Amino acid sequence: MLGVSRGTLRTALRRLAETGEIVRRQGSGTFVGRIATPGTLSEGLERLESYSSLAERRGVQLSARDVEVAEVPAAEDVAASLGVDPGTEVLQISRVLVTDGRPTALMVDSLHPATPAPDPDAVKAVEDGLMVLDVLVDHGSPIAWADTRIRACIIDADDPRGRALGLQEPTALLSLDELYFVTGEQVTHHSRDLFLPDGIDLRVTRWMEARRPLQVAGTRDGNAAPARRNGRRTRRR
Repeated sequence: MLGVSRGTLRTALRRLAETGEIVRRQGSGTFVGRIATPGTLSEGLERLESYSSLAERRGVQLSARDVEVAEVPAAEDVAASLGVDPGTEVLQISRVLVTDGRPTALMVDSLHPATPAPDPDAVKAVEDGLMVLDVLVDHGSPIAWADTRIRACIIDADDPRGRALGLQEPTALLSLDELYFVTGEQVTHHSRDLFLPDGIDLRVTRWMEARRPLQVAGTRDGNAAPARRNGRRTRRR
């Protein structure tokens, strides 16, 4: 009736049972289960969505501490990303993201000089857990897409970034560098986020595109090559 084979249905039900989304009880039937919501931020990279939106959907409470807002000279790499000269004054918003009461990430956003600066109320919203992306969109910036680079890095406990996150020893962190654009490809801001282990769960869903079958060695047009016998080709019968 649904156009799904029994084998496919059995596999799907088994996977749902393994994750706890359904519960099977012999003699009673199958019931919708309850699964614990992960405390981390879980993000698919297929679409642009702020961490505050992800947290809200998962019932995770976000806040921020050590919020600093200041005009600073753009570092060389940030300036290159924003398309301005090194040393150009840019508005920088830095803070430690706190998830359910524990530090999760160190976030530093650098706004392009052409991007309108948020007002004090917007900064207060950042302290309450909103992302700079949320603030800019709410203030009319038509942000359409972002370019994301993901890398791993080791941060020492005595590094200023390590101290901000409360590290006790050298720790491997996940670094996300993101550059945000409006529809006309004008850069709005650059974001650099350092996530503690288990602070974020990134995933990518990919589909196999239709393609022509590969030619297997020894075949021609998908048919088996003629067998050789005594140095002569012999057709298989």
